[in-house]
Amino acid sequence: MFRKLRFVSLIVTGICLAGGLAVQAQQGNGTVPAGKNMLKEKEFRIERSMSKQAQACIQCHKQETPAIFSDWAKSRHASANITCLDCHQAEEHEPGVSKSHYEQYKRSDIKWGTKEYRVPVAAMATPKDCSRCHPDEVKQYSKSKHANTLEIIWKIDPWLNDGMNSDWERSSGCFYCHGTVLKKGPEGKLDPQTWPNVGVGRINLDGSKGSCTSCHTRHRFSVMEARKPEACGQCHLGPDHPQIEIYMESKHGDIYTAFGDEYEWKSAPGTWTPGVDYRAPTCASCHMSGAGEVMTTHDVTERLSWETQAPLTVRPENFKPFPADTNWKVEREKMQEICMQCHGETWVKDHYAKLDKSVEEYNEVYFKPAKAMLDKLYAEGLLDDSKFFDEKLEVDFYELWHHEGRRARMGTAMMAPDYSWWHGFYECKHSFNEFMAEAQHLLDTGQKAHKYENFPNANGDTTRPEVLFGDKD
Repeated sequence: MFRKLRFVSLIVTGICLAGGLAVQAQQGNGTVPAGKNMLKEKEFRIERSMSKQAQACIQCHKQETPAIFSDWAKSRHASANITCLDCHQAEEHEPGVSKSHYEQYKRSDIKWGTKEYRVPVAAMATPKDCSRCHPDEVKQYSKSKHANTLEIIWKIDPWLNDGMNSDWERSSGCFYCHGTVLKKGPEGKLDPQTWPNVGVGRINLDGSKGSCTSCHTRHRFSVMEARKPEACGQCHLGPDHPQIEIYMESKHGDIYTAFGDEYEWKSAPGTWTPGVDYRAPTCASCHMSGAGEVMTTHDVTERLSWETQAPLTVRPENFKPFPADTNWKVEREKMQEICMQCHGETWVKDHYAKLDKSVEEYNEVYFKPAKAMLDKLYAEGLLDDSKFFDEKLEVDFYELWHHEGRRARMGTAMMAPDYSWWHGFYECKHSFNEFMAEAQHLLDTGQKAHKYENFPNANGDTTRPEVLFGDKD
């Protein structure tokens, strides 16, 4: 009897479901009025609290560039009713105003292509624009090495100062991460040598430095994305500063690989908590996010107690190209407090003792003797100091600090033993021995180093950007 009742019940349930589906289908066709309890498709509505010009931007981009619209529609900006105009609207006289965008308001094939909706807009949103809602983050960022990295490389990089690579090699390589000085061509369009570019040290037409979309890519501007190590790995990779490879080798990276899909990536800014939202840190966790009593920052120069990317390792406030406005002891205490959210004090202090000793050995055993030998060769006239990279010993010296030396120091700092030793100090030894042996041979024989007379593409502009250095060459 029970089985028969259950069977009848299933038949009735099936009829009800079928009837419900039929009603829904009819409602979808507009033949039956929707009841209060019937499911409705949720649509994205843009009519509320927006100007007609803002609505026009969204509707037009929804049609012309649907991927941009979709990205924005899924962003926190959209949830907060922040539209295209809130970031891109400009004054008529501003240098970043797009002339070609005005042509959109002369179209007859779309509803929004009329003068009624015309608004001056800038193609790129800059930190100055972002500061209207994020003033603290932009102020912190402006003090960082990220925002000022273009100035830094012009002060120290022989590729630029000696013109040893072409302008296009720089545009497609160096400047893509470090940033370009944005310029407009004769027709008012952005110069392709400077745009597109989202480098962290980009100099914008409104005078601001940097690009927030380096880490929070448009038009989602996701906090989650910037918290993941892959965001930093766009630029911090390769033979000279392989932080992403170092991180992935470390225990931190191993835990991220295993458990990263369980992390709570979308916590509100300032609330992302170790041990609660994530098990092991990412780059952002250590260098930017808050924890304990340490506040969140967008100045990645904070919390550093050594400049491990410099030729000679120095304290950040003693880095001459861009002295940090910090005290290394204070910043070390901040970073150690971040570490001690997960590690004991002895573990943390001993790690820093290891880092300090590695820095000392790099400075004293490898860099200083090699630099003294390089200077001696220049003084003896055995190396030509008018250009850099056109003699092998110059390249060997450069790679000793810029490649192997950085990997040794950064590998130690981020606990990646293979990079500290095999890619680092092991390679330092070979580079150092070969450099010193060839240098001593030149001194013993008085023979000048071979010079690459036909160095390829050594035609880059050596004029320092006036916007950074004034009119002094």
